[in-house]
Amino acid sequence: MTTAPPARPARRGRPGYDLESLLAVAVKLFNERGYDGTSMEDLSRKLGITKSAIYHHVPSKQELLRLAVNRALDGLFEIVAELDAVDGRAVDRLEYLVRGSVRVLVDRLPFVTLLLRVRGNTKVERDALARRREFDHIVSDLVTRAVEEGDLRPDIDPPTAARLLFGMVNSLIEWYRPRGGQSAGQLAETVAAVAFDGLRIRSA
Repeated sequence: MTTAPPARPARRGRPGYDLESLLAVAVKLFNERGYDGTSMEDLSRKLGITKSAIYHHVPSKQELLRLAVNRALDGLFEIVAELDAVDGRAVDRLEYLVRGSVRVLVDRLPFVTLLLRVRGNTKVERDALARRREFDHIVSDLVTRAVEEGDLRPDIDPPTAARLLFGMVNSLIEWYRPRGGQSAGQLAETVAAVAFDGLRIRSA
């Protein structure tokens, strides 16, 4: 009678994961279970490696969170950095920022999803929320300038319009799945059309 082979122990030493693939698995678990609900032991079991092998790459769970949320934030601020090179008025830069943010969300969906779920329970989360507020202020300032330049409706409060704009962008994490359907560019155009057709002043 044959017997089943013994279960393979968790691999020791350097894991068969580089930092990038380790981060991808960690973000998946954080999104499924919540950051607070995921332990290093959970991550170790998911990866099939020892915790010491994880610590070869990162010193703590908080460092994994920091790397993850910064992946999303860095993408958004890369779009902000491009705005000075955008020709046109404030409304043109605002549309560019909206389209670019949609593309970042599609390209870095798990990381943006995690970013939008942080609540400020740790220093890493509070730092991430501070950078989000900085981004929100940039959006609000662009809306204000576009209203002053006569391109957006003056009867809409700029901070409210900014929140609604990016509330729509951020809602994509709840339903968008990158399997077929619209490309990132097509999705960005759809969001911009829905948003700005309602906000722009139309000449008679």
